[in-house]
Amino acid sequence: MSDDQISVSDPAEASHEPLALLMAHLRSGPAGLSQQEAEHRLVIFGPNELRRRGRRRLARELGRQFVHPLALLLWLAAGLAYLTGTPVLAGAIIAVIALNAVLAFVQEQQAERAVQALRSYVPPHATALRDGRVRQVPAAALVPGDVIVIEEGDRISADARLLDGQIEVDMSALTGESTPVSRQAGPVEPHAPLLEARDVVFSGTTCTAGAARALVFATGPHTELGRIAALSEHLAAEPSPLEKQVRRAAWLIAAVAVGAGAAFLPLGTLAGLPVADAFIFAIGLLVANVPEGLLPTITLALAVGVRALARRGAVVKRLSSVETLGSTTTICTDKTGTLTENLMRVSQAWTPGGRDNELSSLVEVMVACNTAELAETAAGAADVGDPTEIALLRYARDAGADIDPDRRERRRRMLYRFDPRLARMSTLDQPSESSRQLILHVKGAPESVLPLCTTLMDGVPRPATSADLERVRAAESSMTAQGLRVLAFARREIDASAVAGNAAPAREEVERDLCLVGLVGLHDPPRPEVPAAVAACHTAGITVHVITGDHRRTAAEIATKVGLHVRRALTGEEVAAMSEQRLEELLASGGELVFARSSPETKLRVVDALRRQGRIVAVTGDGVNDAPALRRADIGVAMGRTGTDVAREAAAMVLTDDNFATIVAAVEEGRRVFDNVRKFVLYIFAHTVPEVVPFLLFALSGGAIPLPLTVLQILAIDLGTETLPALALGRERAEPGIMRRPPRDRREGIINSRLLWRAWGLLGVVSTILTLAAYFAVLVAAGWRPGLPTGPGSALHEAYLQATTATFAGIVACQIGTAFAARTEHSSLRSLGIFSNPLLLAGIAFEIGFAACLIYVPALQSIFGTRPLPAWVLLLLAPLPVIVWGVDELDRWRRRRSLPGRRRSLPGT
Repeated sequence: MSDDQISVSDPAEASHEPLALLMAHLRSGPAGLSQQEAEHRLVIFGPNELRRRGRRRLARELGRQFVHPLALLLWLAAGLAYLTGTPVLAGAIIAVIALNAVLAFVQEQQAERAVQALRSYVPPHATALRDGRVRQVPAAALVPGDVIVIEEGDRISADARLLDGQIEVDMSALTGESTPVSRQAGPVEPHAPLLEARDVVFSGTTCTAGAARALVFATGPHTELGRIAALSEHLAAEPSPLEKQVRRAAWLIAAVAVGAGAAFLPLGTLAGLPVADAFIFAIGLLVANVPEGLLPTITLALAVGVRALARRGAVVKRLSSVETLGSTTTICTDKTGTLTENLMRVSQAWTPGGRDNELSSLVEVMVACNTAELAETAAGAADVGDPTEIALLRYARDAGADIDPDRRERRRRMLYRFDPRLARMSTLDQPSESSRQLILHVKGAPESVLPLCTTLMDGVPRPATSADLERVRAAESSMTAQGLRVLAFARREIDASAVAGNAAPAREEVERDLCLVGLVGLHDPPRPEVPAAVAACHTAGITVHVITGDHRRTAAEIATKVGLHVRRALTGEEVAAMSEQRLEELLASGGELVFARSSPETKLRVVDALRRQGRIVAVTGDGVNDAPALRRADIGVAMGRTGTDVAREAAAMVLTDDNFATIVAAVEEGRRVFDNVRKFVLYIFAHTVPEVVPFLLFALSGGAIPLPLTVLQILAIDLGTETLPALALGRERAEPGIMRRPPRDRREGIINSRLLWRAWGLLGVVSTILTLAAYFAVLVAAGWRPGLPTGPGSALHEAYLQATTATFAGIVACQIGTAFAARTEHSSLRSLGIFSNPLLLAGIAFEIGFAACLIYVPALQSIFGTRPLPAWVLLLLAPLPVIVWGVDELDRWRRRRSLPGRRRSLPGT
């Protein structure tokens, strides 16, 4: 076989292929490769790093923001403004388009670096055998066929098969398991899953104990880490529910605007208008139907939500994700580090007699049979060693034991490292220099240690009876039923002369005739705030499933402890054997599920199945294995402190405090943001009717009724008076009972029948009647009758300008009432507080001041065709805000009366 015929091994095949055959296939051996051969293979296989297959075209991505449906409407509005002789307003609208496009582009780019972050999981250097000697080489220079040396604390640089030795590996980044797993050289297990192969180690994992040599069979994109990177890379980000709804709303608005303008041309012509006038006023009708302030208002409202979430511990990288959280129906959460603290702790300690001296003996074994160091005794600033041993040391420290590692090492005469086949570890220690007795301390799985015990510590050592063994097994079963990891501890006194000399006694010679000291149950505890957060999810109608790489029993127990209504716990293998239909039926049958021993593919299948059912899915995670599902979900939520860079980059939201409860706060914030978006859409839509009806009156009367409103006055309303109050509605606080409502249906858009009824059928009609009444009152008071001329030079021209000004001022007055009405969809305004939104009050003050400038400043009068209003007209307009708000308040009261169930769910109404 030539070098050019050497190919990177398939990981699954390489894990089952006999080692001798794999060496022959890779043309390597126990001494590794020569430097020259390694350099040659590096050219063939490429560097051992994860790289993207293609770069996104940034110019095209930026350009896409300029053709968003609402952006197209703004382009139309700008063009119409230019055609009506107001290039300044046209320029202002174009500036709004550019600002929104740049803001959206920057936000989206921040979520596209997941694969790049995976590179940090490949260490910069590795220890390899080159030319038969141990060398430090760049990790990127490793190639298939290299032999690497792995020691405690090393980050593993490639997928490899162990040649000799045994190690413990932290695989939490790939599998989600908090407990390190054992790996050792030995016979191949023919049917073992790749991640569970006993002699295979993976790129991106960490050696926590032991030493070994391994043969590299996969590098770069061909590793398990590379496979996950490919899954993450190939999942394109989909539009959020809000983005889809805004698009639908934009097309609806566009259809209404274009339809109204197109209908006006023949209608105006049939009514007797000249074709030129009909065309001009068709343009005015289009302008009246285009909500120029809608897109910037939505963008800024989402930005406000982003800032609010940041203050509560959640960083959102995509604006629309804020709303997506509010519509979440299902959360798929990891266990380790999300529901739990990712910190092993001793939960229970059992001794045969329950006496203090027995507990002291148990703690003594914990300290002696240990290789970890706590931060207060280690040279560094962090705990060092296996998480289980760290937990045992903490328990011993809290019990008052001396855990000084130097003292422990001085006493140690022999160390028998943890053997995964034997499932136990032991140390031979000498209590003092003068002692003629050595003590063997043993810890391990109960099924490994108990058969070696002939006595037990019941105050003093005594022979163990069959009844004693039954008690021990009952204690073990009790701990196991609680999802605890159980360890057994034993000791034995040995005469020092029996092990004299330099030869180390075989462990089978000393690990016998043991005295059982006790059992310990360890667990990774739930975060204390999680049960309340889960309860809040249930109150809000959100289902929570657990998807973890941990054991089924442990995961189910943790899920139950935090308050999940676990109906069933399944393994990844069971899910893999299911059809898509069966999986969907299982998820749709109610209750909450635990998916244990899950692979990235399992997590993706569950998320896809939920989304096919119409669920809006939030996925939490912190490991590399979570990245594909985080990208696939409607909203990916990563842990900021304990999470990997991969997860943080793949997610749309990062919890800076790693607090599951922050998700609930984010859901509430998301619901508030959506409600507020709907509030200012209602506010903007309500003014369409009083802006459109004047043009219809003008057309239907064939010009006998002069136009009650001009195009420039409409633009002054849409881009001037209504903007700040609309933005203030985006800051409205949550309505009472917001977290006792069920999640919104995925198909429910921002614009629904209720909103259209309130906007067009109630607030719009009432505002139209009131403003036209003011318009006709001014004209009639001046002596106008239908058909009389009101154009420039006529006797009624000044009165006509005052009348159009009254229409403009009337719409502004009705806007104020609409703003207060829009603050709540169900509850009474009293439940929120009239003065609880100071920004809205400031916006209304600006609105009044802006309108006054247009009416009373001479320079602006000539531009907008306004005239000062007499006192009696101002008095006529003064009660309009109260009338508009009052009508809507009565309608909401009527609706609450007709829906008693909803009224009970909304306190303060």
